[in-house]
Formats: sequence, structure tokens, C-alpha cells
Amino acid sequence: MKPVPRRRRPGGFTLVEVLVALAIVAIALGAGLRSAGVLADNADRLAAVSAAQWCADNQLTGLRLARQLPGIGDSDFTCEQLGRSFKGQLQTRPTPNPNFRRVDARVTTEDGVPLVSLSTVLGRY
Repeated sequence: MKPVPRRRRPGGFTLVEVLVALAIVAIALGAGLRSAGVLADNADRLAAVSAAQWCADNQLTGLRLARQLPGIGDSDFTCEQLGRSFKGQLQTRPTPNPNFRRVDARVTTEDGVPLVSLSTVLGRY
């Protein structure tokens, strides 16, 4: 008696296997696109914060180079760095020692979103 030949399963993938593989690929690509978008947003924010810090530092350095004790009060300034415009405010406050002033430089975007705040103490002499 001759053995009965076994039926061979045809090669290839079933429809369910193909659909599962496509779903996995779609989820992975979606996650990759989202993470790439977040990285781009973070790089843009870092560039804006760095430029805003330069603006604040330039204002405080200008006060130091003036070699005068700044008056108490607030003043606004604008700055352009890396092709972007920033708005800022210098707040000068007294200290317990009348020979010193505390100066805070706050920089925001044109829309008013805070980016950076720097503080220093300036002396009379």
C-alpha cells in the first residue's frame, strides 16, 4: 500500500497575517513621525530661549558698561536675534544697601510667552 501523500500548504501569508503586519508598521511609523515632530519643536524652543537669553544678557551688560547706578523702576525694550523679535522688560529694584540695585531682565516672545529671566546686582562704583 502506497502512503497517501500529505497535502502541502501553499506558501505565503494569510490575509490576517498581512493585516497584522501592516498595523504594526502603521503604529511604528506614526510613533516615529510624532517623535520627529516633538524633536523639531524642542529644537525651535531651544533656539528661541538661547536668543532670548542673549537679548537679556545684552541689556544687563549695557547697564554694567554705562557705569551708572540705574534708577528704580521698569523699562521696556525690544530685541532682534536670529531673525526673531523679542519683547523684554527691565525691572530695577532697591536693595537693603543703597549702593546696589537688583535688576531683572525678563524676555518674552512677541505673543507674550515668557522665555527667560535673568537677574543681576549692579553697584554704584
